[in-house]
Amino acid sequence: MKTNYKNDYQLVFSILSQHHHKTMLEQLSQYSVFQQLIATMLSSRTKDTTTIPLVKKLFEKYKTPQDFLNAKISVLEKELYGIGFYRVKARNIPQLSRMIIDKYQCIVPDTLEELTSLSGVGRKTANCMLNYAFHKPAIAVDVHVHRLSNRLGWVKTNTPEETELKLVKILPQELWISVNELLVDYGQRICLPRKPKCGECPVRKYCEFGKRDE
Repeated sequence: MKTNYKNDYQLVFSILSQHHHKTMLEQLSQYSVFQQLIATMLSSRTKDTTTIPLVKKLFEKYKTPQDFLNAKISVLEKELYGIGFYRVKARNIPQLSRMIIDKYQCIVPDTLEELTSLSGVGRKTANCMLNYAFHKPAIAVDVHVHRLSNRLGWVKTNTPEETELKLVKILPQELWISVNELLVDYGQRICLPRKPKCGECPVRKYCEFGKRDE
């Protein structure tokens, strides 16, 4: 694993922030915390270009946990069609809504343990909520964060879960909240899975993968 000092990580994040485009949750920040949670769940295994217009239309009809609890599963499935694992998610959302109503008095909890106790909410979704909705330090690792962290040489890991644990150890806590928004955006636009645009990358000289063909 590449050995970096605190200032090296800060420099990369500073450069990426100058080229940043808003992530999905930044674009949906005007919605309630509950709606942001639903949007984050639905975005799993689905492109933002599919998720964003779908949830905007969905939220015209569903605004509260009770709204989703009242929905028929068959109707939700049709409304979620196009989302990855839409049938599973159509079943999880009413269950999650029931838990929020009964256990949390309609207020989305703000700890990792409580969030991951909700139906359909994994660590990535929970950490995204801590970051974007509650502005708490957490590292939300999806496929983009996992890929870029390895390409940069910050970690040598096989799974997003392993990457999260490694990043928590090496990154200063003040940078945690920037990890998802900066690396996800960059992974979607520049550091692509199959054909990364290394020639356009302003942090290439700090990246082990990018320097290979120089």
